[in-house]
Amino acid sequence: MVVDFAFVLVVLAALTGAVWGLDRWWFAAKRRARGVVKEPLLVDYSRSFFPVIVIVLALRSFLYEPFRIPSDSMMPTLIQGDFIFVNKWRYGLRLPVLNARVLEIGEPARGDVVVFRKPSEPSVVFIKRLVGMPGDTVRVAGSQVWINGIASQIDPGELYSGPKNEQYPFTQVGEEQLDGRRHVLMLDPTRPSMEGEWRVPAGHYFMMGDNRNNSRDSRFPDVGFVPADHVIGKAEAIWLSFNPGPGPFLLWERMGTGIR
Repeated sequence: MVVDFAFVLVVLAALTGAVWGLDRWWFAAKRRARGVVKEPLLVDYSRSFFPVIVIVLALRSFLYEPFRIPSDSMMPTLIQGDFIFVNKWRYGLRLPVLNARVLEIGEPARGDVVVFRKPSEPSVVFIKRLVGMPGDTVRVAGSQVWINGIASQIDPGELYSGPKNEQYPFTQVGEEQLDGRRHVLMLDPTRPSMEGEWRVPAGHYFMMGDNRNNSRDSRFPDVGFVPADHVIGKAEAIWLSFNPGPGPFLLWERMGTGIR
């Protein structure tokens, strides 16, 4: 069990609901019998906050949850300073805190940008692109990926010119195709890459950042394969974007854009 904001909401909902419920069904009648009409302050607050907490908990647990991009590992798709919405129901409804799936709706697909809990440290949340499905053999050399012996198609483009471009002076922006789905990625020949070959076990996924040579992902032992029950949801859209470098404070052109 992970102690996070969802855990706090569950505890608050249980406490305020218990206070309000006990007062309504037990203590309120005794107060009225004594001629006391006014509710105690704790009961008043509990009655007011309980429905709000439950609504927020339901929205975050079953529909959408906001998430802040903490690093450069998903550039150029996502940059540090982006705030995104994570779809919580696309991969099935899960109970908050316990993370047990109670309704199957869909499964993660290759190419999805996925938010998940780090297997070795579940309190830490990562966001990467799903590259390897259960049973796949994934090989990485440089920025190139092979899935079951078939190389992904990469079309190199121009030099990166977006936010923080001064940190990536020799980096091209490429377009990669995985299972017919296209997305952009960083191609930096000056940075060493974690290379190797991995066999994805059943019930697990292999995740990689779009900034291939600057991402700590499933290639590294401290992250490794991601169990299905560690998946939180699918990243869908950017709703707010702060510029992490020099220039305008807000990146208006990124706001409201979908994530692919």
